[in-house]
Amino acid sequence: MELVGIEMEQPPNIPCLLLRESAGDARILPIFIGSPEAAAIAFALEEVATPRPMTHDLMKDLLDQLGARIERVVVTELRDSTFFAEIILVHAGEVKSVSARPSDAVAIALRFGAPLFAEESVLNAAGRRAGRAVPEKVVEEFKDFIEQVRPEDFDS
Repeated sequence: MELVGIEMEQPPNIPCLLLRESAGDARILPIFIGSPEAAAIAFALEEVATPRPMTHDLMKDLLDQLGARIERVVVTELRDSTFFAEIILVHAGEVKSVSARPSDAVAIALRFGAPLFAEESVLNAAGRRAGRAVPEKVVEEFKDFIEQVRPEDFDS
């Protein structure tokens, strides 16, 4: 899967993570996410350095210190309108799977440069058929979102 970006669904102005199949039908998988996770994804894409580590940066730092690496992220299931994902990581030669929200899993995968996948059953249930081109509206909305988000918006 490729990360297309985040579009703001109008109304009610909720961020929607867009993943696209790299091969095959190039279906788009839209997943509604929270604003903090959308910001974390945007920060990773834009390589924004925050004054203090944000949650996903801290998780990467912890995994790095433990010698673990993220091998891949898989959107595994759609149940009752809720998406589920697994973070597949390797630590001390052992492969482990950790359940996660897709938004958090993608935010972490971006920080590790790990590939994204989705189960065929999820794509069959929620994937939208689309051409390879990303609609200009989606690109513009994502750019607007990135330009408006600041690290200070998330300081505690």
